[in-house]
Amino acid sequence: MLRFIVDTQLPPSLAEFLRRRGFDASHVVDYTSGALMTDNEIISLAIKENRIVISKDIDFFDYYILKNFPPAIILLQMGNIKNSELFIIIETHLDTICRLFKEDLKRLLLINRSKIVIY
Repeated sequence: MLRFIVDTQLPPSLAEFLRRRGFDASHVVDYTSGALMTDNEIISLAIKENRIVISKDIDFFDYYILKNFPPAIILLQMGNIKNSELFIIIETHLDTICRLFKEDLKRLLLINRSKIVIY
């Protein structure tokens, strides 16, 4: 089963949305440091708990390019959108996301409103 950790710029309801679909998903607010968790803490936690980071923070892209892996990352590039629109986009791509990570957990996916770019 895929496991996710949702970064602070995204709503905790995204983790709940993923849990309702049967995934093991947490949000940074579920941890002691909460929204104050640094990128390095999120990376360490994702590695320790074998989670895929979901973020809008381009720093995770830079980290992945420099280190290549781990952790696996989904970088959302959609600007400010309503939660309902975010959930529709994730739902639209969810089967593809699952397939790509099941094929190779060592991935970085950039997702925008219309496509997925795979690294």
